[in-house]
Amino acid sequence: MIITRSPLRISLGGGGTDLASYYEQHGGFLIAAALDKYVYITLHRTFDPDMIIKYSRFERVPHVDAIEHPIIREALRLTGATGGHLELTSMSDIPAGTGLGSSGSFTTALLHALHMQQKRIVSKQELAEEACRIEIDILGEPIGKQDQYIAAFGGVTCFTFNPGGKVDVAPLAASEETLVNLEDNLLLFFTGYTRSASAILKDQNDRTKSSDGAMVRNLHRVKEIGVASCEALEHGDLHGFAALMHEHWELKRKRSGGMSNSRIDDCYELARRNGALGGKVIGAGGGGFLMFYAEDKGRLRHAMREAGLAEVRLRFDFYGTQVVTQS
Repeated sequence: MIITRSPLRISLGGGGTDLASYYEQHGGFLIAAALDKYVYITLHRTFDPDMIIKYSRFERVPHVDAIEHPIIREALRLTGATGGHLELTSMSDIPAGTGLGSSGSFTTALLHALHMQQKRIVSKQELAEEACRIEIDILGEPIGKQDQYIAAFGGVTCFTFNPGGKVDVAPLAASEETLVNLEDNLLLFFTGYTRSASAILKDQNDRTKSSDGAMVRNLHRVKEIGVASCEALEHGDLHGFAALMHEHWELKRKRSGGMSNSRIDDCYELARRNGALGGKVIGAGGGGFLMFYAEDKGRLRHAMREAGLAEVRLRFDFYGTQVVTQS
């Protein structure tokens, strides 16, 4: 039996510039942090000739081509693990569709498990690249590369997305004190509903490809905010970082009508009145989690609880994709 896990993530600045439609022309940059909330994959060899696959659904199929789950099917093909006698199960600490990058976490954990089953050691860079190949190149999802890379590498990490597809990876050069304070003062609240990011990201992708001026200018400023957020954190300026996060959210809302709604707007304004110095919706928007930076955490927690939002406590994960058990 092999059990692997990959962390979920939050974006700290520059999100949206990791789509090829933008970085192939202009280069992209963002900061992301891996969380101590995970997607788990379990692989088990069986005597049954079929492939048994358990996720939110159950599949029992005679061969890989019959698998309906697209990521599982293509990961098996890519790694050459196409024989039977296999039971595969996935679990997650947080539901999909909440903006925490679960798809990239799922894909990297799955690939890691399949490589380990075949006694192949692959680097974090290789795992991230293979996950991107499956989700973006093979399946054609209109997504960026952030989720796969932060899931593979973990930590609080800066990513530079270069024309041609090369991704440069560097840990954020912040002090331990800054990272501890950042971790303590970031709060996540669940809006109460999930959503699919595909429609929102497709709109951004299509408009960027068509050189929509407003979209490109928006993403230029988002990239600048990502770089400025990196500098603020490396200098220990957490108030400056929070102000940039608020500006990022204002820009993010302008990118798509589906990015926010009246419920999210009301909760955001409530948080700002109760100690949040900055915040945004995590992921593509439209639902999932609201994230805030606040030093008066008790006041903010009380206000969000009264508004019906459940908090998920977070800590950073500095390991990335890893094997939990192998036997």
